[in-house]
Amino acid sequence: MSAKILVVDDEPDLEHLVRQKFRRHIRDNEFEFVFAQNGVQALQCLQNDGTIDLVLTDINMPEMDGLTLLTKMKELHMPLLRSVIVSAYGDMENIRTAMNRGAYDFVIKPIDLADLEITINKSLDDLFKLKEAIQSRDQLVALHHELDIARTIQMSLLPKTFPDRFELDIYAEMTPAKEVGGDFYDFFLIDENRLGFSIGDVSGKGVPAALFMAVCKTVLKSTALKGLSPDECLHQVNRMLQLESVASMFVTVFYGILDISTGEIVYCNGGHLPPYKISKDGKANAIEITGNLVLGVFANASYQTKTIQLAPGDGLLLYTDGITEAMGPHNEEYGEERLNHSLQVPIKSAKETTQTLIDSVKNFSGGRAQSDDMTVLTLYYRS
Repeated sequence: MSAKILVVDDEPDLEHLVRQKFRRHIRDNEFEFVFAQNGVQALQCLQNDGTIDLVLTDINMPEMDGLTLLTKMKELHMPLLRSVIVSAYGDMENIRTAMNRGAYDFVIKPIDLADLEITINKSLDDLFKLKEAIQSRDQLVALHHELDIARTIQMSLLPKTFPDRFELDIYAEMTPAKEVGGDFYDFFLIDENRLGFSIGDVSGKGVPAALFMAVCKTVLKSTALKGLSPDECLHQVNRMLQLESVASMFVTVFYGILDISTGEIVYCNGGHLPPYKISKDGKANAIEITGNLVLGVFANASYQTKTIQLAPGDGLLLYTDGITEAMGPHNEEYGEERLNHSLQVPIKSAKETTQTLIDSVKNFSGGRAQSDDMTVLTLYYRS
């Protein structure tokens, strides 16, 4: 890395000595030297040239001495500027004053050029490390800003307006483990009497999972709105994801269609955890899986449907493994038993059921950092 060094001294021979000593560094564009004969000239150089890295200055000079120059340099607010003071042997009072005014190091007159080279290299090495740290910090701040924007965009993809139908009570929440995550949920009216709803969990975490999540959710909804059966819908989505597959990425999906007029749900489970059917008397049991594979891996995977019947007051709770695999303070998973227990209560609203489960998991974790995305969707049939 090239460095620009300002040498401030009223001795006319010093410029020649410096250029001779550091001729190889100058030739190889490692060092560039500029010279000033006093503090006034040096201050003008610093005000006109913001690329100077290091100031090597004498203390005793006409017009403006080195100690005054150090004070003026501090007023310029140039935190990435290093200064090395040059003083006579035994002049410890001025050296201490210089260090208190911000000098990084000092050398003694008569100048030992070998010692000067060591001091310059040490000062610049420290400066470059500081610049790298600041650059890394700035990049991290920029990355956090971009991730905040990505989180906002991702959360905007998830529906927040719930169907205004007296037959339905539906609510969902997704809490990513990082700024962005790979879980998603969705619900939408296919027609006047059919509600499509889904939940998914993309392999991995962070930005790659979030991007794949956005693709999966979009493809699933656009395919589902054609009115296809759940098995045919997942078959087509799997084929599209597999054609555009990203190495080692896949998604588990549960997709169901509720017939609002009858309470019947036809569903297909693409490798996802089985939802819990919640009866109006407060009992909860996992529904049957359909034995189907995750999406995005096998082009010829087949999918089947099953059917369950919701009576008025019954509900269905869908969740991702960030719920059951949440870890407590003693490295114990939340697990399905605790999940089941949290649902064994009299009927609640969809929002209360969802938030009660999420709060239960957070209380169980005891403040431990969330290791995976947590998503819950609850649907109650009211008709």
